[in-house]
Amino acid sequence: MQRGPGETKPDGPGRCIRSQARQPSSAGFSLVELLVVMVILGILAGILLPALARSRQLGKRTQCLSQLRQLAVAAQMYTDTYAGFFPPAYSYEVREGLPCAVAWDLTTVMSDPPRVVPGTLWEGQGNPQIQQCPEYRGPANWAVDPYTGYNYNTSYLGHGQFESVPEPARLAAVKQPAATAMFGDGQYAGGANKFMRAPWPNPGDAEFRGRWAGTQGYRHANRSNTAFVDGHVESLQRRFIENQDGALMVAPGTGFLSPDNSLYDLE
Repeated sequence: MQRGPGETKPDGPGRCIRSQARQPSSAGFSLVELLVVMVILGILAGILLPALARSRQLGKRTQCLSQLRQLAVAAQMYTDTYAGFFPPAYSYEVREGLPCAVAWDLTTVMSDPPRVVPGTLWEGQGNPQIQQCPEYRGPANWAVDPYTGYNYNTSYLGHGQFESVPEPARLAAVKQPAATAMFGDGQYAGGANKFMRAPWPNPGDAEFRGRWAGTQGYRHANRSNTAFVDGHVESLQRRFIENQDGALMVAPGTGFLSPDNSLYDLE
């Protein structure tokens, strides 16, 4: 039997369903809505990406400070073991018939191929990866060094075999341990350097030339991380370029920690 418009049809005993026409569905975004979303995402990216970059940079600076702190602790342990003497910065020796370039951080055994082991500060043991500054990218001071980025106060503390004063200083000679730099972010025009130099002549390295090769790198948001003799670490912002051998040789982004020798000397 035919039914007219609006009439219901049975759907099982005692039930009826009204016939309805299907309505078209609307799904998806319009072009304007997509453009609005893209603009919002662009604004958020502009806000968040610099913040993320600063966060990563801060994390690397914090890691670097922690590693320098560990170097300072190792130096304190060394002075406790060796009658108050700091570790010598460098020397050249023959060990088991092989020449060795012995440095405070890493020692190179001139075998074939050369072999690199932890240096004097670590008494030949430990993890040498601690010598790699997380923010430093560039060549090592010694070509075979697998890790690099830090240097050691050679002018006043470590001295070395061919320095004017070859024997290292003693802890008792340091008048202001909290104001005497020991380790830091080594860097100069040629890459890293492992021997920190004071800007002006002093008895410890009176014959040394090329002080611009013993500068610090200001690579942590224009700051240079430094560990002091008393064990504390700091990020220093002030950068100085004047030195005995001429400011023109000091590479951009590098420099000395003080305008004189005051943050390096024993006074």
